[in-house]
Amino acid sequence: MAKIYVASSWRNPHQQAIVHVLREAGHEVYDFRHPAPGNDGFHWSWIDPHWKDWTPDGFRRGLEHRVALDGFALDFGAMEWADQCVLVLPTGRSAHLEAGWFIGRDVPVTILAMEPVEPELMYLLAGRAITTSIPEMLARVAHVQIDAETQDPV
Repeated sequence: MAKIYVASSWRNPHQQAIVHVLREAGHEVYDFRHPAPGNDGFHWSWIDPHWKDWTPDGFRRGLEHRVALDGFALDFGAMEWADQCVLVLPTGRSAHLEAGWFIGRDVPVTILAMEPVEPELMYLLAGRAITTSIPEMLARVAHVQIDAETQDPV
């Protein structure tokens, strides 16, 4: 079974379900919302409750804060641990940077788009990796081909 880094967004309503489905399929999965026992993931508000009002310089200072550095260390350590990445759309900038890092290291990236999203040409960097359903995503992660019409393993 695979060691999977799920790259997504705190705003993505599918992220937790995808983590659960992958674990049920027997994979080890990093969940940024619960990166370690007793840890509910990184939040900018732990650094400053007014983080949304930061100037660019404030943002730079925030990245240097111990809380941000610890959150980054957990996520990046998991990226180095993983042998696959699943990018669950829709998502934001961080997840795209993560997926790009995996692609740059020749680590397989599966892109899951279960709802309409803005097309992105550079997703071709991941090969033919766009999946549109959970069964298709699971099959790709397991390196099994599936029938495009029935979504059944071939």
